[in-house]
Amino acid sequence: MQRFITNPLTSSWLLNASIPIASTATASILLRKNQKFLITKRNFVSTSLLRNINDNFNNSNLNNNHQNSNNLNNLNNNLNNNLKSLLASKEQYANSNLSNPIIQADFYRLLLSSNYPQVIISRFETPGIAKNNECINLYIEALKKTGNFIKAHNLATSYNLQQNSSNQINNNNPLNNNSSQNNILDNNTNIPLNSSFGSKHLPVHVVITESGWTILTKLLKLIIPIGFLTWAGTEGFSWLVENGTIFKNSEITDKSIDGSTSTVKFDDVCGVDEARAELEEIVEFLKDPSKFTGLGGKLPKGVLLTGPPGTGKTLLARATAGEAGVPFFFMSGSEFDELYVGVGAKRVRELFSQARSRAPAIVFIDELDAIGGKRNPRDQAYVKQTLNQLLVELDGFSQTSGIIIIGATNFPESLDKALTRPGRFDKIVNVDLPDVRGRTQILTHHMKNIEIGSDVDPTIIARGTPGLSGAELMNLVNQAAVYASQQNALSVDMNHFEWAKDKILMGAAKKTMVITEASRRSTAFHEAGHAIMALYTPGATSLYKATVLPRGRALGVTFQLPEMDKHDLTFKECLARLDVAMGGKIAEEIIYTPENVSTGCSSDLSNATGVARAMVTQYGMSDKVGPVKLSDEWDSWSSKIRDNADQEVVRLLKESEERTRKLLNDRKLELTRLANGLMEYETLTKDEIEKVVKGEIIEKDKLVSNTVIKGSDERDKKYKETSNKPPFPVMEPQA
Repeated sequence: MQRFITNPLTSSWLLNASIPIASTATASILLRKNQKFLITKRNFVSTSLLRNINDNFNNSNLNNNHQNSNNLNNLNNNLNNNLKSLLASKEQYANSNLSNPIIQADFYRLLLSSNYPQVIISRFETPGIAKNNECINLYIEALKKTGNFIKAHNLATSYNLQQNSSNQINNNNPLNNNSSQNNILDNNTNIPLNSSFGSKHLPVHVVITESGWTILTKLLKLIIPIGFLTWAGTEGFSWLVENGTIFKNSEITDKSIDGSTSTVKFDDVCGVDEARAELEEIVEFLKDPSKFTGLGGKLPKGVLLTGPPGTGKTLLARATAGEAGVPFFFMSGSEFDELYVGVGAKRVRELFSQARSRAPAIVFIDELDAIGGKRNPRDQAYVKQTLNQLLVELDGFSQTSGIIIIGATNFPESLDKALTRPGRFDKIVNVDLPDVRGRTQILTHHMKNIEIGSDVDPTIIARGTPGLSGAELMNLVNQAAVYASQQNALSVDMNHFEWAKDKILMGAAKKTMVITEASRRSTAFHEAGHAIMALYTPGATSLYKATVLPRGRALGVTFQLPEMDKHDLTFKECLARLDVAMGGKIAEEIIYTPENVSTGCSSDLSNATGVARAMVTQYGMSDKVGPVKLSDEWDSWSSKIRDNADQEVVRLLKESEERTRKLLNDRKLELTRLANGLMEYETLTKDEIEKVVKGEIIEKDKLVSNTVIKGSDERDKKYKETSNKPPFPVMEPQA
């Protein structure tokens, strides 16, 4: 804490005292013991004040007779010069002895007699200059000479000073009432001052400071109680929450857990024959338990279904209940826990209680990882209550009680080990994505409910949809039916299914996008480069379709589809993938020169780099690096081995670039024909591409969906220089 009492007229002295101030009336600092003071001063000079005062001393007492003016002026100048010299000498002497009040009084007396009262007032009010009783009397006289009678009277009354009539006191002035004098000593001495020292007319200039230890002590006194109260409040609230005493009487909306009878059968489940066979055991047990218990066998308590989203895990559980004809209790993992503590454990108990009351039954918990995630020792107790209650319920009844627990999750690795151990979820069934035969079954099943055309072949659609789940295939059929309805078609034909497949695989078409003619032509050559490489590179995946219609985030797409599902790759096929990925960039270089290659090849280079890096670090396809797998612990290998691996990746990419450049230069005519065909027809299938590159005419309407504008582009000039054909040549059949 710092408190300042300052006089705005003077600031020559600064008194620092480590004492509190209650008021100026009790600020008799020198009367206190064991107080430390630090006085800092600067040189005080008053000659500037004397220099600026007009030299008119005693001019009023001189005779202004015009005849004697010269003599009087000379005398006046001599007197003024002598007086100035005397005042300057006295001031210098007084400044050299600021701590001597007697010398200060002599200087004040000379100033008063020389008619300089304003200098006395300014000097007296400057802190740090010694004062005594006589100095105060002279200060009062100076105040009266300047006309400040009220301040002089108040000061005299404050110090009870004795005023003498010999000091040129005006008899009519109210300061004729005298009193005895008190000894007022120098502020710079250790002699105590009068207890009344300091008033509003004579303030004390004090700065209060506190030591660092005092400040630290005060901060600790403030911080420690607040910290303790915060800690106690947090611990108390945590204890209340963990023990379930908070919100004890709050009303919680009960979750309806009514068991229903499922109407889904195994015939409705297609493409997951292995998982279906695993669950058929459950159905037989629920229909005839004695078949298993007669020989002492016990059926697993729980079945955990894992796999990618949309593969039919929930459908399998419903089909199991429907085939067995038992009640089906369903809850999602996210439905157990709510705002209040203990709700999750309560609902687990209610779920199993109702299932026991209606046994035999099936309890299905979808998204099991929401409540069955791995526990952490740092978690609060209430976080683990739901999982702990589920673990207890799984072990809380006999294996022959007729209750089957089925759980489903997309992340089995995130489940707690105590949940998946034998005795709880004994059987883990993986529901994979369907293969081409499974996709055909799924498509055929969903096509039963729509009017399809005679040209629709589910096998062809299934072959062109690798990696799609059952839910995505159902969505494909539905989108095709909706699109056919928008086209006012009588049935859903193959074109509608192709449209839906392209939308799912390649993204929605952007027909309203405005592009320049040069950009569209560059995209056509880029996609033609990919397509030519896919057609003529040994080991490449079969070409499906190429288009310059913007889809998703791409200006054009070249799509490849395998003849059948593949689960591995050969070295030859990996090199073919590199060459196909490089086809777009190299085609632009051949037509437009390397300086005009666009940024559209960025995703192609990313894919090519990923394949080359996998060949070196995962598949052991580099002779220089050897048959080692570096990808799992890349940082643990030496810098030399990692450098060799990086060099091999670059080598594979450069060799692929050279192979691609050679093939496209050899097939430049086919490249140009295909690019022009894409410019005219926008989208070409594999069969149409094979005809176009041979120069054959195809039966298809020309189409340009986007708004194409002409603009000045360097690529137009380069195209005209490298091609003798017009921008849109009319293709003629070969002779």
